[in-house]
Amino acid sequence: MKGKFITFEGIDGAGKSSHVEWLAGSLRERGKVVHVTREPGGTELGEKLRTLLLNDAMHLETETLLMFAARREHLARLIEPALARGEWVVCDRFSDATYAYQGGGRGLDKGKFLALEHWVHEHVQPDLTLLFDLPLDVARERIVLASRVLDKFEQERADFHERVRQAYLERAQSNPSRVRIVNANQTRDEIRKSLEIVVSSICL
Repeated sequence: MKGKFITFEGIDGAGKSSHVEWLAGSLRERGKVVHVTREPGGTELGEKLRTLLLNDAMHLETETLLMFAARREHLARLIEPALARGEWVVCDRFSDATYAYQGGGRGLDKGKFLALEHWVHEHVQPDLTLLFDLPLDVARERIVLASRVLDKFEQERADFHERVRQAYLERAQSNPSRVRIVNANQTRDEIRKSLEIVVSSICL
């Protein structure tokens, strides 16, 4: 039996990452073999590319190509083998993030994104994408309160992040059976309760 692939998405500050390990633990309690991973990253090469992508200035198309290069390695080394073994993969970001950040945020031509998506993972899409959504001002406040060194995306202006948010919502509207919007402006327990309902109804 083929495994399941669940991704977490959302603008910076949406709080999605704090729920990734929790969901993986919940699935393991149900007897699933679960791999927790992230993008960019997930492999030795991918983590090296992550450092470049999150910190170094580069041309938009270079940035996009490196994102998909890391993704191809991630798919080949971890995601596809795990799914073929019937295991589960829970990933913090995937191609929806590229659509939102490089496409919505930076203005990459949609046709170029779709061509790369088709080439790199035509037959692999998440079974479920949990899109954490909340107002931009709340997300920005959370980032400030985190008091940590910000990567180059987190340092972008508010209008960039609003374009990213709108691109995510557009992607969700285009893929309603896969992308489920999670109201991230709730308490941790409320969010986790809604995650359990969504995941149970779709993937178990």
